[in-house]
Amino acid sequence: MPEELPVGVVGAGPSGVTVAASLRRAGYPVEVLERHSAIGGIWDLDNPGTPMYETAHYISSRTLSGYPGFPMPSDYPDYPRHDQILAYVRSYADHAGVTPFVRFGHEVVKAERRPAGDWQLAVRTPDGERERRYRALVLATGHQWEPRLPDWPGSFDGELYHAKFYRGPHQLRGKRVLVVGAGNSGVDIASDAARDARAATISLRRGYWIIPKHLFGRPVDVIAHGGPHLPKRLEQAVFAFLLRTFAGDPSRFGLPAPDHRVLDSHPIVNSTLVHHLAHGDVDVAPDVRALDGEYVEFIDGRRSPFDTIIAATGYRVHFPFLDPGLFRWHQHVPDLWLRVVDPELSGLFVVGMFETNAAAAPLLARQGELVAAVLRAQDTGRSDLKSLVRARPRLSGGLHYLNTDRHALAVEARAYEKEVSRALHALTSG
Repeated sequence: MPEELPVGVVGAGPSGVTVAASLRRAGYPVEVLERHSAIGGIWDLDNPGTPMYETAHYISSRTLSGYPGFPMPSDYPDYPRHDQILAYVRSYADHAGVTPFVRFGHEVVKAERRPAGDWQLAVRTPDGERERRYRALVLATGHQWEPRLPDWPGSFDGELYHAKFYRGPHQLRGKRVLVVGAGNSGVDIASDAARDARAATISLRRGYWIIPKHLFGRPVDVIAHGGPHLPKRLEQAVFAFLLRTFAGDPSRFGLPAPDHRVLDSHPIVNSTLVHHLAHGDVDVAPDVRALDGEYVEFIDGRRSPFDTIIAATGYRVHFPFLDPGLFRWHQHVPDLWLRVVDPELSGLFVVGMFETNAAAAPLLARQGELVAAVLRAQDTGRSDLKSLVRARPRLSGGLHYLNTDRHALAVEARAYEKEVSRALHALTSG
């Protein structure tokens, strides 16, 4: 295969820019294909199809959320707004020297591996459809583009849409709003509805631990990061005690009690929903059973009228330009070594396909290093590479994640960083 072929990276969001930076540092030519007109991925409200909304903020703190060696600006708030995150990602791309290698307005239509082992892509560009060839292909498109919408019985006379299509409080004003789902976007939208809608209700299938953004006046992840590293069960018990003691029991405001230990589900980091519940601005309902005209029937038998239903019900992993048969799938997620490397060593990589209990950017940077290290190991003919990528270490760090599609993406940050570091040591030693 010709050495001059670059590595192709699909997507110029937070994942794409850091893997491109890692590849460039390792000496690999790189080309980033971005269908939008600017860097930023989901954090750019002008990017068609983004799930971002006007009131969104980071759920990890400024202190811990920066790329390694490039901290967020000190004048950012503890939890930056979406536009601040966008500016930061773009400044990082400039700092890392990635921006000149991004091809804007380039949308991948089809990607397939050629018999010679390289990758051929059909790309829609401002000048028409073109072909591109790459020695390896990195998918850095994220996993929050393809919405998962429940198939409720019945029909609804009002507005019904996925949270992906929510942009801001102007969509809620004067309406009776039901938000279904209590992920981080769901509780944000319910809080927006508490302030701007005529009436607001949140529907939950189960109880979750809602973690306030601050404890003792400090960002909660800073406290967790700086505290003693206890055995996981003890850490969970201590954290649960702190939450009950200093944040109180949200079940007294109508939320169902969690049916799992703290951190066994993806953290819901929010300080506004409980505030609105305590002031009677949001009602709580169980799961939806059926739709009937303007009414929604819940599994406890109650029926309530609504004008708008917003389904904050998650996303599915989807690469529309790629034959899904190229992967082995488990729980609707590709089976990859350390969530990154195709075990067939086909030159196909995925970056950013995880949910975690800490800041994402440091882990994205490690994933970028892993891509570069695997390519180098292939170039040097490492004989043990095939056996390395067959390993499936536990990435839960002693947590017992809920058995849901969303949690199929979950990794415990310290455990994951440890395993990637171990892999990098194995790949770069000897």
